[in-house]
Amino acid sequence: MTLSPPRSAPSAPRSAPAILLVDRDPQVGLALTGQLHADGYRATLAHTAEHFRALVCDSPPALAILGRLDSPRGALDLLARIRHGETPCREDLPVIVLGAPAHQLDLLRAFAHGADDFLARPGGAGFKYLELRARLQALLRRCAPDAPAAAPPRLQVGALSIDTRARLVLLHGEPIRLRSREYALLVHLAREPTRVFTKHELLGAIWGYQAAGSTRTLDSHASRLRGKLARRPGERWIVNVRGVGYRLS
Repeated sequence: MTLSPPRSAPSAPRSAPAILLVDRDPQVGLALTGQLHADGYRATLAHTAEHFRALVCDSPPALAILGRLDSPRGALDLLARIRHGETPCREDLPVIVLGAPAHQLDLLRAFAHGADDFLARPGGAGFKYLELRARLQALLRRCAPDAPAAAPPRLQVGALSIDTRARLVLLHGEPIRLRSREYALLVHLAREPTRVFTKHELLGAIWGYQAAGSTRTLDSHASRLRGKLARRPGERWIVNVRGVGYRLS
């Protein structure tokens, strides 16, 4: 018997956020989409990367959750294609990767490929649906298109210029291409460029985390942002203040 991907639950209004889960295991996928349905989300299950593309064309999601696909790097390959504009969805689509937290390399690879968050996969040790739901809600809240602007229309810090209306970042007059969370982190730091923001402050402001928790999400994004801004020898825009947090140089 072939399992069809579940469509939106009748009780979920069309205004509810659309979540697209990708996982080859129908048992895991159906269980997770069922929980998301029960919480009022319009959750849909895709079994392959090709299935993902077809569903995206049919109904663009607000957020994607990438689980296990056919190849060991299936989820990461799909994530890389999303970030490089090689799928029908937008490049800055919020993405949560589900993997094995005990494997540090899996977590680091996920963030290196552009994941917004990383959690234990259902069925494995450490998976907690309530934690997934909380992080999903925080990510949707931070990526909401109608979220109030927290920064002035233009921020200028030396050779770094940020047009917050156009979401345009220029360094020495050259555009810098950033992912959504990298951009949000840069804007937050640039509002007070001489201030050291604690990791707790940044996790709360950018990711919506209310508890301290793990800071690997922040550290990974800060590291990628630092690399993208390193355009000239000797320049260091993102400074890690050991034991405290980050500031803009």
